[in-house]
Amino acid sequence: MPTTTRRTRRRDTPPPRTGSDEVEVLRGFLDYLRTSIAAKVEGAPEPGVRAAAVPSGTNLLGLLEHLTVVERSIFLGDTVSDWQATFHVPPADRVSDVVARYRAAVERSNEILDGCTDLGAPMPRPRRLRSAPSVRWALTHMIEETGRHAGHADILRELIDGATGR
Repeated sequence: MPTTTRRTRRRDTPPPRTGSDEVEVLRGFLDYLRTSIAAKVEGAPEPGVRAAAVPSGTNLLGLLEHLTVVERSIFLGDTVSDWQATFHVPPADRVSDVVARYRAAVERSNEILDGCTDLGAPMPRPRRLRSAPSVRWALTHMIEETGRHAGHADILRELIDGATGR
């Protein structure tokens, strides 16, 4: 249940109208989802932003922290040894810290992607001990991962304070 009875309705932003180039379409949709989830978390009130609203323990701030790590893993080649741990945010970190960390990861990821014009080529930052995925796979996976968690964030944010919309 929302902690307040007042509902905040954000204006929905329609999906992007990007060029016909496959790279532009994929990057346009990824950036659309990235902006959407950051907006869901930004301004979310404490302590609700950290509260587990479902039995799995998933919380709004943890979703964005996880996506930060996924961005860094897929596009920057960071190694992750414990994926479950990526959903946890240190208590001292504020909402603005987590949002800033996410936006910085997105910015760095986009810098790497700016040099990737061949979707069939491997990502230029391969993971250790594994071959790098193709740029197409990396973009598609991040669209899926970000979209999935943006949907979770929609529900969690509405449960926190009634805020809806993108």
